[in-house]
Amino acid sequence: MSKKRILYVEDDETLAFLTADNLEQHFEVTHCNNGKEAFQMFCKESFDLCVLDIMLPDMDGFEIATEIRKRNQEIPIIFLSAKTMKEDRIKGLKLGADDYLVKPYSIEELILKIEIFLNRSQKSTDNSHQKQYTFGSFQFEPENYLLKNENQNITLTEREASLLKLFLDNPNTVLKREKILIELWGSDDYFLGRSLDVFISRLRKIIKEETHVRIENIPRVGFKLVVE
Repeated sequence: MSKKRILYVEDDETLAFLTADNLEQHFEVTHCNNGKEAFQMFCKESFDLCVLDIMLPDMDGFEIATEIRKRNQEIPIIFLSAKTMKEDRIKGLKLGADDYLVKPYSIEELILKIEIFLNRSQKSTDNSHQKQYTFGSFQFEPENYLLKNENQNITLTEREASLLKLFLDNPNTVLKREKILIELWGSDDYFLGRSLDVFISRLRKIIKEETHVRIENIPRVGFKLVVE
């Protein structure tokens, strides 16, 4: 069985050597040390997952992720960065990244995250003919990340689609925050919890005109998708 292909972008030579050396024990790794080269490589070759530093020459990680998402909504993206501000983390996740690890990071954790997202992507591919969902005036196609009604077609990010599917698989049921975080991110983490709030807010805005569908906040517990 061939190894999964990782596009790894990092301009710090020492860190890149150590990280790539460890990743290559599990995956086929293509390393680029600047953003423009990395994006050109992404357009030219096929990869299963991208690991992006943010502060890069020529084109930063946020710019790379934006361009990648224009071309591919499905490929997992993990940011690695020394930028520790909550705003940077939320910005990365809003751009469609699957996770954001702060330097210095654990190589073991990075490998675990990569494996989780690769497995999830494989399951998504295997279930390419999964059912559609209807709620309120909307139809939801999880395999296409597509939410549509008579007035609009909305392409969700992979994380938004996964969150909506989790709600629709458990209608009128309280989902604990920890369950959602572990299901979608593989970790119950404070900063991921703040990111979850961003995705909840985004879904609420999309369905705000629905009179019989809403996402309720259950204080200190979690959320519930109410479908009347």
